[in-house]
Amino acid sequence: MIEYTPFWKTLKMSNETTYTLIKKYHISSATIDKLRKNKPITTTTLNDLCRILHCNIEDIILYTPSDDDQFL
Repeated sequence: MIEYTPFWKTLKMSNETTYTLIKKYHISSATIDKLRKNKPITTTTLNDLCRILHCNIEDIILYTPSDDDQFL
């Protein structure tokens, strides 16, 4: 399962807020909602967040194996 728990920690340690992500950097409120609900977002958005927050991908996303993952 993909989780965005690290994103919220990274955001808190930065000078940015969800408000600045939306207003200054044009990250949609729908994307912020997806991050809150651990829903899929694009790699382009992940790239943008890394650039905005000056961080690495592991500072935004965490993969944890789960029995709830889809069957392959």
